[in-house]
Amino acid sequence: MKKIFLVLLFLSVSLFAQKLNIAVAANVSYAIDDLIKKFNEKNPDTKVLVTLGSSGKLTAQIKNGAPYEIFMAANMKYPDTLYAEKIAITEPIVYAQGSLAILSAKQRDYSKGINLVKENTITKIAIANPKTAPYGKASVEAMKNAKIYDDVVTKFVYGESISQTVSYAVTAADLGFIAKSSLYSDKMKKYKEGINWTDVDPKLYTPINQGIVILKNAKDKKEAKAFYDFMLSNEAKKIFKEYGYLVP
Repeated sequence: MKKIFLVLLFLSVSLFAQKLNIAVAANVSYAIDDLIKKFNEKNPDTKVLVTLGSSGKLTAQIKNGAPYEIFMAANMKYPDTLYAEKIAITEPIVYAQGSLAILSAKQRDYSKGINLVKENTITKIAIANPKTAPYGKASVEAMKNAKIYDDVVTKFVYGESISQTVSYAVTAADLGFIAKSSLYSDKMKKYKEGINWTDVDPKLYTPINQGIVILKNAKDKKEAKAFYDFMLSNEAKKIFKEYGYLVP
């Protein structure tokens, strides 16, 4: 009898559980689990389903009818476009500000800053695709402003997202331009500042304001509004800070 009761209880919980589909820029992949865990403390009946990818590709999917209800982009351009086209029903708001870092599996002399990538020993540089990934675009901007882009562009190994670029930076390439947030995940903590990575001078690129919107698929859906509000809350900001982001 007890087993039957537990089965019925499980089924009733499953029936009442609400699903929320969110599209999330790849750079947030390192923080999203902690964010959802904290959200679920107050919203235990909402199952958050996450799709990760470059902001450009996620935007294309959304325009083609993908059933996402929240979009957390890596910049403001893509959510601004969705809002202008009335696919997003809330005006884009900055939920976090990202920053760039240079990462290598090997020990490097980071006293040269970004000019390190010009060294002859550096033959492959991982970079996110600047056409679809805002962090890739920021990386190109930084190198152009440092007046080294033309010297190193032939060395680029492109990742389709910033998370793939992180992988390339420590495997297929000598180093890479990555989202600093990735360095705060448990598996990345073995890489040490000044030995394996360094910040890219923020004066070299436009601030990476990351925007969030509610999409029209979620119109009048309370779970979407609850998640959206949480991402702009002090609780979420604390988690973003722990992963190396700046917050508004």
